[in-house]
Amino acid sequence: MPQRIVSHLRLRPSSALFATVAALLLALVLAIAPARGQSLETSAKQALLLDFDTGAVLLDKAADEKMYPSSMTKMMTVYVLMQRIKEGVLAMDDLLPVSEKAWRKGGSKMFVEVGKQVSVEDLLYGIIIQSGNDATIVVAEAISGSEEAFAVEMTRVAREIGMTGTQFKNASGWPDPEHYTTARDLAVLAIRKIRDFPEMYKLYAETEFTFNGITQSNRNPLLYRNVGADGLKTGHTEAAGYGLTASAVRDGRRLIMVVNGLESRRARAEESEKLINWGFREWSSYALFEAGDTVTEAQVWLGESGATPLIVQQDVAVTIRRRARDDLKVVVRFDEPLPAPIAAGQTVGALIVTAPGIEPIQAPLIAPAAVQQLGPTGRLNAALNYLIWGESR
Repeated sequence: MPQRIVSHLRLRPSSALFATVAALLLALVLAIAPARGQSLETSAKQALLLDFDTGAVLLDKAADEKMYPSSMTKMMTVYVLMQRIKEGVLAMDDLLPVSEKAWRKGGSKMFVEVGKQVSVEDLLYGIIIQSGNDATIVVAEAISGSEEAFAVEMTRVAREIGMTGTQFKNASGWPDPEHYTTARDLAVLAIRKIRDFPEMYKLYAETEFTFNGITQSNRNPLLYRNVGADGLKTGHTEAAGYGLTASAVRDGRRLIMVVNGLESRRARAEESEKLINWGFREWSSYALFEAGDTVTEAQVWLGESGATPLIVQQDVAVTIRRRARDDLKVVVRFDEPLPAPIAAGQTVGALIVTAPGIEPIQAPLIAPAAVQQLGPTGRLNAALNYLIWGESR
């Protein structure tokens, strides 16, 4: 199949890369191997760093390895709660009852009181900011009747949104050998939370919350380190070590990071800051084509029009190491001339983007309008012209 190098390509540094490109790239890139030639070492046992909009994996260390999520579990508890709010099943001012089980739960607490009721809004703050184990049980029992039934619901939703290596046994992340996930799955969850609930997601950037006269600070260390962080959730148990799922935005570009298995709070904070800074410093995202852009033009054989533009139907963007920009190559592949008739929206070729350190990115090339075949007389004339003059129409 012939190919052309697209020489007129304009690299547009992306300040807010297009949401639609995710539909093309995210599912592909999250499943492929890590970027080749990554040079950064990390002391985390599991780590994943990726670009939010393009899905490009900047660093992958055992991202598909089974691990214990500890309190990062609460991202899924909140995701299910936010679903119910978005669907209208629950409202922010609804009051949920506090059971003795919730009140007695150990570990990090919101300090709810048995027999009382707490608003959904306060519970969101209590889980997101204060990491309240007690608050997760209040939510679980209100939605599913019991924490065990809610864990089944959490696992079902996880499968639904693409978390293939996760199983939940409780709502808080309390240690359980059958309660596990992967760094890649937590990245999927973080991305879905930001996309599905953009307004409620803003709660993750709050640094403190007061409930029942007790003020607690957000445990996410990146919120205090001037790296652009706006979420998400820490976790720690003896078995899991110290972990963090984080999101940071600079100049409209968002990175998602998951680390786990670190040895201390300090190591978690320093390693997370190092990875985020490296991702923004060493990698850039470029918008190559916007939806509807004409990439090239193809000749048409025996068509009422002698040529047709070839367009992309979705935005196409790429995230690469900055030093690899000069080696970025964009080619188009299609059979030419294209035989008429051609239907509007018909896929007639492919656009392929390659660069050092990334897997090839491919997008279909579309004929935007129908091209009808010439009638018998026109086809005869075209054949004669081809034989005499070498014209392809």
